[in-house]
Amino acid sequence: MSRTGTTPTRRPTVSVPHWSLQVLAVFLAGRIVSTAILLLAAARQEASPWSGAAPGYGTFINYWDSGWYERIFTEGYPSELPRDEQGVVGHNQWAFYPVFPGLVRLLDLVTGLGWGILAPVVALAAAAGASLVVYRLFRLRADHRTALAGVAVVSFAPVAAILQVPYAESLHLLLLASSLHLVATQRYYRAMPVVVVMCLTRPAGVPFALMVGILFLHALWTARRSGTDPSGRQHAARQVLPLFLLGVVSSCAALAWPALAWLVTGRRDAYVATETAWRGEPLAPFRPWFEAPAALLGPGAAALLVAGLLIGVTALFLTPAVRSTGLVLGAWCAGYILYLAAFWDPQSSTWRILTPLFPLALAVVTARRGRLLWVVLPVSVALQFLWVDWLWGWTQSGPDGDYPP
Repeated sequence: MSRTGTTPTRRPTVSVPHWSLQVLAVFLAGRIVSTAILLLAAARQEASPWSGAAPGYGTFINYWDSGWYERIFTEGYPSELPRDEQGVVGHNQWAFYPVFPGLVRLLDLVTGLGWGILAPVVALAAAAGASLVVYRLFRLRADHRTALAGVAVVSFAPVAAILQVPYAESLHLLLLASSLHLVATQRYYRAMPVVVVMCLTRPAGVPFALMVGILFLHALWTARRSGTDPSGRQHAARQVLPLFLLGVVSSCAALAWPALAWLVTGRRDAYVATETAWRGEPLAPFRPWFEAPAALLGPGAAALLVAGLLIGVTALFLTPAVRSTGLVLGAWCAGYILYLAAFWDPQSSTWRILTPLFPLALAVVTARRGRLLWVVLPVSVALQFLWVDWLWGWTQSGPDGDYPP
């Protein structure tokens, strides 16, 4: 009772949805936008190698590498590599990792629903799970609103439509985010089996091993420099062995698929030869990043462009927003960028290949106290339409067809 004898008025409580429901609502909004963009692009689609003009949604999302995954689903992997008259290895299934089509195949054995239904469902379910894990990962470094905004950047990204088509990207995103969360919470032994499966979903073992190597060296350095802090030294020392073992597991997992391709086909370079079949030239680490712009702009301009790119990437990692993501996420992004610089051939698929750099979404919403979000989201939706319409949609742009997404 109050002094005046009246009962104080209580403010009505507002029920806030659980964080998982908020994350899934953001994810669902992103998928509605991507679906609308895919439908619009499908209506504009002319006849292609996969269908006639204006295909349905289910047909349209099964373009490009979806067909290779479906071929693995139905046929498996060849025991002999296809070759042309000169003995050069041609396009074949060994370029695509087995977990996604294998999971769809397993579900088909149980349900009998087929690729056309199960593959998009698996991709969408994995993407939904990934959004939840990405949120939990971001919460390690940010508050609820910032982490939720980071999920929004991922869900509406320029290539976010890839999360609901029959590609391995969404499943890989789920496994990658889970692995990073386990490492960031120092559950290194639990991370090992997740990392192995991840490395059989997409080629991420090399950059993940690079990240673990950075963390291992940091733990060693911390253990040796914490002479005045015994507890800190002991804590760092306890991380050295599990990080070393995780690095070994990551490195072995990175080699597992090339080794299996060698075992099945009898050719030691089966995986590399298959990958380079799409390039049309042997693997040459780092060189394509200079040769591609040099062919268009000349050697001098290409050198300036590459130097500017190196300076820009270095400056990016020195910004407070990126540094605020923490050592684990920063080391992953650095390792992945180094991996792309060494082994990726810059081309139209580069935008999709940047998806594993999703931790930078947290830096985007952290910069300028989150004000960038309201610029990034509409720009991302516009770029997503361009990506789907220009790259996912097929046009006869040359003698060999179109540029891949």
